[in-house]
Amino acid sequence: MPKVTYTSASGDINVLGGNSGDSVMEIAVRNGLPGIVAECGGSLACSTCHVFVREEDLEGLVAMGELEDEMLDGTTEERRGNSRLSCQLKLEADVHVYVETPESQV
Repeated sequence: MPKVTYTSASGDINVLGGNSGDSVMEIAVRNGLPGIVAECGGSLACSTCHVFVREEDLEGLVAMGELEDEMLDGTTEERRGNSRLSCQLKLEADVHVYVETPESQV
């Protein structure tokens, strides 16, 4: 079962499990996690599921596509080198990813 550790901008930590194939966004929304708005429901149209992925976890994730890269230029909080849209981070079994949510999504 994939797991995600979400750390909020204020330091709150939540560890949530999901199903193989779930995205980091889907797991957060399904569990009512604050900090991931996901206005578009994962259709790569809003950038309100912006997260900062722990550097050592980036290599194990699917590469960023061109549209995600463009969408990250429109985030509320300035993008960083480890910025990703959580709707694009599909997880497989036995993966544990650590992400930080920005202070604001909208």
